[in-house]
Amino acid sequence: QVQLVESGGGLVQAGGSLRLSCAASGSIFRINGMGWYRQAPGKQRELVAYITSGTSTNYADSVKGRFTISRDNAKNTVDLQMNSLKPEDTAVYYCNVNLRPTSWSTPREYWGRGTQVTVSS
Repeated sequence: QVQLVESGGGLVQAGGSLRLSCAASGSIFRINGMGWYRQAPGKQRELVAYITSGTSTNYADSVKGRFTISRDNAKNTVDLQMNSLKPEDTAVYYCNVNLRPTSWSTPREYWGRGTQVTVSS
C-alpha cells in the first residue's frame, strides 16, 4: 500500500509565495521520479515540474525562474517552492510519484488527491 500526502496549498495574493510538500509512504523499494502537475477549471492537466532519482529537473516554461522543485530521497518527499505567484497559477496541484513497491515489481504511478492553490489579483 502506497500513500501520497500533500500539503501547503492555500490562498495567496499575486507576488506571494507558497511551498507545496508531498510525502510518499508505504511499500517503497525505489522512487524513480517525483513531480507536480496542475489542472485549472476547464483546462487540461499539465506538468509543472518533475525531478528524477538522478536529480535531473524539468519545468514548464510558464514557471521557469519562479518555481523550484526538490526532493529528499531519505524521507521520500518532494517539495515545490513557488515564488512570484500569478493569478494564472491558480489550479489544483497534484503530486505524482513513479516507483517500484518491491525489487521484483514493475514501476507504478501514484497520484495524490490534489491541493488547491488560489492566487488573487
